[in-house]
Amino acid sequence: MERLAFTKMQGLGNDFVVLDGVTRRLALAPEQIRHLADRRLGVGCDQVLVVEPATAPDADFRYRIFNADGGEVEHCGNGVRCLARFLLERGLTERRELTLQTGEGRAVVRVCSDGPVTVDMGPPILDPARIPFQAPAEATSYALRVDGTMLEIAAVSMGNPHAVLAVEDVDRAPVAQLGPSIESHPDFPRRVNAGFMQVVDRGHIRLRVFERGVGETLACGTGACAAVVAGRLRGWLDDSVAVDLPGGRLVIHWSGRGEPVWMTGPAVTVFDGVISI
Repeated sequence: MERLAFTKMQGLGNDFVVLDGVTRRLALAPEQIRHLADRRLGVGCDQVLVVEPATAPDADFRYRIFNADGGEVEHCGNGVRCLARFLLERGLTERRELTLQTGEGRAVVRVCSDGPVTVDMGPPILDPARIPFQAPAEATSYALRVDGTMLEIAAVSMGNPHAVLAVEDVDRAPVAQLGPSIESHPDFPRRVNAGFMQVVDRGHIRLRVFERGVGETLACGTGACAAVVAGRLRGWLDDSVAVDLPGGRLVIHWSGRGEPVWMTGPAVTVFDGVISI
């Protein structure tokens, strides 16, 4: 058994166990990740985040994201905000603007002194082959047969893949029923996060997200970015949009193709602890 220090953090209720892999080397097996994430037997979280020394010269740190099922994924918008605050609070950096190396690229993070954290999430990926998504050509929407029903979705990657479905009322959306089937749809070879988006007006949407390897979460930062991109491409939204998720609000700004998506939202430390694994 090994004693492992951790910090529990949350961004809009999307919660994380954050581990310092800078001052000590960490190599966790999938079953250890699952134990940490277990809400009855471990600490409990949607994802485990590990910060490590950067392996790229243009990054300050590297961060890795592991879902509750033990699988590693590419990016997490709420997680990257929490990780930036963790680095400052732990004294691992004094800089309030950081470049973090992710599985699929870089994220530039700005920690405001009054609380919110703003992240340059990079330009969205719309090429189906890079999402990855099986489609003959790029389009603003695609037909996807799920459980015998034809759905109209948008497919967007924010470093991780998202399928965005427009619904009239997000409270009544069949997230629990359709989410698992969309997540594991064979047209998404690396599985996919499923977003259910209600457009309130041009500057406001409501959103629920069924995350791959996790299930429905209270908030999903990359999902909020993907939903705004999908809505902008369809001509439904302006360039700055308030996104209300079950856990709270994010503000997403995207000025158009080729430009980065900017996300602003909270990042909160819940408690520190030590666990034997």
